[in-house]
Amino acid sequence: MSDDKNRATAAALLPLVGGAANVTSVAHCMTRLRLGIRDRSLVQDEALKALPAVLGVVEDDTYQIVLGPGTVARVTPEFEALVEAGADEAGTAEAEAGETRTDGAEADEAGADEAGSAPATDASAPATADELAARGAALKARQKARNATPVKLFLRRIANIFVPLIPALIGCGIIAGLNGLLTNFGVLPALVPALAAIASGFMSLIAVFVGHNTAKEFGGTPVLGGAVAAIIVYAGVAKVTAFGQQLSPGQGGVLGALGAALLAVQIEKWCRRHVPEALDVLVTPTVTVLLSGLVTLFGLMFVAGEVATAIGTCATWLLAHGGAAAGFLLGGLSLPLVMLGLHQALIPIHTTLIEQQGYTVLLPILAMAGAGQVGAALAVYFRLPGNRSLRTTIRSALPAGLLGVGEPLIYGVSLPLGRPFVTACMGGAFGGGGVGLFNQLGTAAGSTAIGPSGWALFPLLRGNASLGTTLVVYALGLLVGYAVGFLATYFFGFDKQALADLNARPHPDAQPLRRAKKANLKAARGG
Repeated sequence: MSDDKNRATAAALLPLVGGAANVTSVAHCMTRLRLGIRDRSLVQDEALKALPAVLGVVEDDTYQIVLGPGTVARVTPEFEALVEAGADEAGTAEAEAGETRTDGAEADEAGADEAGSAPATDASAPATADELAARGAALKARQKARNATPVKLFLRRIANIFVPLIPALIGCGIIAGLNGLLTNFGVLPALVPALAAIASGFMSLIAVFVGHNTAKEFGGTPVLGGAVAAIIVYAGVAKVTAFGQQLSPGQGGVLGALGAALLAVQIEKWCRRHVPEALDVLVTPTVTVLLSGLVTLFGLMFVAGEVATAIGTCATWLLAHGGAAAGFLLGGLSLPLVMLGLHQALIPIHTTLIEQQGYTVLLPILAMAGAGQVGAALAVYFRLPGNRSLRTTIRSALPAGLLGVGEPLIYGVSLPLGRPFVTACMGGAFGGGGVGLFNQLGTAAGSTAIGPSGWALFPLLRGNASLGTTLVVYALGLLVGYAVGFLATYFFGFDKQALADLNARPHPDAQPLRRAKKANLKAARGG
């Protein structure tokens, strides 16, 4: 039954993104189906958002459909199978779809002109969820244009290296937590070493996966990137001396692997351009691994190791001496960082901290931004009793928001309304400050993996105190984020005019006009 449901979801999605011929790539992260789209005009945004399984859509370097954790991992294989099955018919289907949507666009324009010439009876109607969603989409498009800078595009590519690793980080993190419980309670001692091996195996080789993905992302041969990165975790490096110090296996970690693979890609590309074709298969991989390997051993491992140590030391010192202030800033700025595309720079830092300490102390603080959004959305719900459309959107998006999927609330509610987005960030700031304060007092709460947020982060929590204490610290942070986000939005999220406009009852002629607009759109799309 579950497979049928996932297949049905995939089948509903495919025609709304322009069919198989319009899909150039398929991938997924924790919550989103990420699609490469050939012709953006063939994608039907509103129809996608109307599907029950879709929590929202985000347009970035790929077209991203938010399905939520768990669901996206099951729908993606079904979607890929449908794309592959429809590839043979893509040419004909694309031509027919293009003609249909051209007619539909003309009908949309005609309907818009007709609506524009109608009396302004809609002026007193409240802003609907569709209108706010359109406003949010416009804000998102403008932000995307601002984010298309070389630095931010580079950070996005760095994020693409680590995102595919998140499922393994989560799985191993949960197993490590379970193993910790068994150890603390003295239960099943014979199973503890086996679980430790399962939980630690991936982390011991994560540098290899980072190298592989780095080479793949930057246009090199993935296995060569992995081969160079594997040098870092090889036990034999303990016999190598660099800068007067004996190297340690794993020194430099993911940062060293990232640098080594980037170097390998550049060397490989140079070889492809200059080595004769007859010798390429022998010379290029040999030179690539040899040169980048030597630089890694006698330079990158030491330098990256020092940088990684500095990151861990700085994070520990910052939260130990100024945890409340640091948490307040990180929690409050988390969402703006996401909108600016700068949050991707934190991913290697999270991974480095997990490598060094077993958990990242930054993620629970940053997760408070989602708590602020939930609190703000609840306040909007209670402050706008006359706006049924927006209240319906909030009711449908809240469960996902509680689990850490914030896009529907951000782009469908708080950001288009303006001031509630700021008050939501205030909730995140106070929640982050609360978690940071506990860290300053000596109780650190961290996460053994990156990706999940909200309630979904509970199974991955770990700290320097007992598990129960760590859970309480994180839960208190969430409660503070919810409460401050709610109160700040309820009392300061709207001025009197905004409340009057958003709560206004629809004009008697407004509903027929909306129905006419919907009828025009339906007719334009062929029924």
